[in-house]
Amino acid sequence: LAKAYGMKVVAVRRRPDVADEEGLVDACYGPDKVNDLMAVSDYVVCAAPLTPSTKGMISTKELAAAKHGSVVINVGRGAVIDEDALIDALRSGKRLRGAALDVFTTEPLPEDSPLWTLDNLLLSPHNADQTADFLNKAVAQFVDESMPAFLRGDKPLNPVDVT
Repeated sequence: LAKAYGMKVVAVRRRPDVADEEGLVDACYGPDKVNDLMAVSDYVVCAAPLTPSTKGMISTKELAAAKHGSVVINVGRGAVIDEDALIDALRSGKRLRGAALDVFTTEPLPEDSPLWTLDNLLLSPHNADQTADFLNKAVAQFVDESMPAFLRGDKPLNPVDVT
């Protein structure tokens, strides 16, 4: 979607070599180059799954490398971003202009979390699936598309990589 609005899109992937096949990004870095992505990004959208290699993937070092005035958005899994490091970065105001979190290390977010007190942080409940027809659509996709594809031996429609 960002490309459709003329934005430059930079990504981090475990296998950056496959990004060229898709043509969806202008540049793609490996996981060892998160700091490079942070340094050139106005907005960092984190949608990574939580795995041993992604836990704390964005922490003090990465936030210190962030472009001045940037915004961090997490819609993936809470523990991918070190919340304490994010809180410190938002409080200092040295690099980040702000952040938006739809996910947290602990959900629901505890009442005593310092995240509630930050003026430069947008919090949203992690409940995008709470719509009138989500469950019906999800089950229909599984029954009508995913399971038949699996039974035919086709590539899964929504593969999950647990490594």
